[in-house]
Amino acid sequence: MEIQRESMEYDVVIVGAGPAGLSTSIKLKQINPKLNICILEKGSEVGAHILSGNVFETRALDELIPDWREKNAPVKTKVKKEKFLFLGKNKSLSWPTWLLPSVQKNHKNYIISLANLCRWLATQAENLGVEIFPGFAASKIIYDDENNILGVQTGDMGINQNGDNKESFEPGLNILAKVSVFSEGCRGHLGKEVIRKYKLDADKSPQQYGIGFKEIWEIPEKEHDEGLVMHTAGWPLDNSTYGGSFCYHAEKNQVFIGYVIGLDYQNPYLSPYDEFQRFKTHPAIAKILKDGQRISYGARALIEGGYQSLPTMHMPGALIIGCDAGTLNMPKIKGSHTAMKSGMIAAETINEHITENKPLSEYEDKFKKSWIHKELYQARNVKPSFQWSLIPAIIFTGIDQIIFRGYLPFTLKHFHADHESLIPVHKAKKIDYPKYDGKLTFDKTSSVYLTGTNHEADQPIHLKLKDPDLPIKYTLSEFDEPAQRYCPAGVYEIDRSNQNDPKFIINAQNCIHCKTCDIKEPSQNITWVTPEGAGGPNYANM
Repeated sequence: MEIQRESMEYDVVIVGAGPAGLSTSIKLKQINPKLNICILEKGSEVGAHILSGNVFETRALDELIPDWREKNAPVKTKVKKEKFLFLGKNKSLSWPTWLLPSVQKNHKNYIISLANLCRWLATQAENLGVEIFPGFAASKIIYDDENNILGVQTGDMGINQNGDNKESFEPGLNILAKVSVFSEGCRGHLGKEVIRKYKLDADKSPQQYGIGFKEIWEIPEKEHDEGLVMHTAGWPLDNSTYGGSFCYHAEKNQVFIGYVIGLDYQNPYLSPYDEFQRFKTHPAIAKILKDGQRISYGARALIEGGYQSLPTMHMPGALIIGCDAGTLNMPKIKGSHTAMKSGMIAAETINEHITENKPLSEYEDKFKKSWIHKELYQARNVKPSFQWSLIPAIIFTGIDQIIFRGYLPFTLKHFHADHESLIPVHKAKKIDYPKYDGKLTFDKTSSVYLTGTNHEADQPIHLKLKDPDLPIKYTLSEFDEPAQRYCPAGVYEIDRSNQNDPKFIINAQNCIHCKTCDIKEPSQNITWVTPEGAGGPNYANM
């Protein structure tokens, strides 16, 4: 029997209360206060699923809310000094900051919590009349018979793990709108669907991703240097694996420390989580943290393909923006300001579409005339140059960014999707990671505890296997089932209690919604979908 669903109608429905979606709603209300706008946010509150480094460039915020200082935006800690280190196993070499390309300099920027900025932006949006619904995940797209997007459907509540309705069952709502905006962040599951359905990535380079880890530490005052931004490259990764660290000295003796590893890595034995833990044992890093206390942990995929991987961002009845589309500037290691600007351009386009019947394809023209297009174009050759390994890429980036300022007369391409990059285990070198010491390095269980992750226990698993037998029959023998290692939350494991009959276990309750499995699984056998209600991490200050 078909479920009877209630419907709600708006002018605009926005999926995701991140910087892109919130900026869209604020700009729309500034332009046209009469528009009815709602935002669906899968986190339990705005900011609960937001994780970022974050050194913040205020350019888009300056345009959107020029008086943000007077309105007490949580943008306080100015960058005062910078360091860039090349790490060997025990030594470090400091790179002169005057030799860094301007794109990697941060002297006008701020060290912030992006989660707290989103909470503040949500207040600004609500003050303008935007309706925000936390804890409501958009689970499906509503199409008409001609494949126009009519809106989205929120997830059903109260379904048990067998797929049967419980007594508490509540059907999801149909949220209908003149325009839908997909701003789910990196690898949004609806964004992924529309890119495939409308072939928005035709003739584009394959999208590229990384996995980013972040911990917040409280450290002794003598080790703290508020306003210091430090990045490193090199150890513990080899020269053929893209990655590097960040260490940002925020207010209140806190340090935001993290690591990013490109998901195009080749060795199936590599564990991004353990590379991050090992990085913290380097003498240059350990001296900062050794008398401190870790208070937060999180991980999230980053979208890194850049200009040549940007999809077409309009489709019938909808736009895809921000990191859902891929607007992050990789050499800047920043995506918040570009996500916000993409949302502001979306707002202008949507208002003209609704009031003047202009096509949503106008978005592409507005995008190309904006500073975000120029910025991404100038950055386009940095990430693909790392296919040549670390040192050649650094030399090329210096030529590209310092001498030519991003205007070399060619565009490098990405040739492979990340899931295609793993080599078979018989060609790979095994990696032995050191044991966790509980002081600088920690196991995944204790780390997941710090995320506040929670999922309703009796619900369908939201990590779907297209072929349930594939992990054991193929991926285990070919790649030693890399999901055990690429997942930063211990979701996947191999139960070998019966050596003759190993089992692939999915601990979905641990999932912190990083989407790495959806990206890196070599056969694309794992699909991440929204769990019930407000499930997932509850990041406080990330």
